Amino acid sequence: MSQNHHQAVDNLINVFARASHDLTLVHSKLDKEFHQIYPDNANPMKLIQRIKKLQEDVTVLKDQCLELLSAKQDLIDKAQTTLVGNYNLIQKMNTSLGESTNTDADDALADFNQIIDEWTTQVRSRTVGETEEADKEDINKLLFSAIVHSN
Repeated sequence: MSQNHHQAVDNLINVFARASHDLTLVHSKLDKEFHQIYPDNANPMKLIQRIKKLQEDVTVLKDQCLELLSAKQDLIDKAQTTLVGNYNLIQKMNTSLGESTNTDADDALADFNQIIDEWTTQVRSRTVGETEEADKEDINKLLFSAIVHSN
């Protein structure tokens, strides 16, 4: 009985060896066909690898864009705080000196506010389903909402 068992195992090993050899032949034939049919960079297997790499790169790029947009918004917030503070100081100084308002400062603040309003409008236009008007303090929320909805 032990001989039958060994012979059965030997037969199974032979079947697996033939299957392995057949698969190796199929692999080499397919590889030759791919090289004949497709140029090096159009090989479907290589294209799949490139697509996977691009998907990984897109994820990294998305994260970097989020960081960049956040930094841009932080810069806008800090610039607005500084400019408005400086504008108020100039107005107080002019008032204490008895002078009229400074039109250059008024123009600079108006230009800056126009830029902020354009940025806010651009972010709101990208926000899908946003119906309420948000305050300028909520611009970060709008910005990230726009990014999430666009992806």
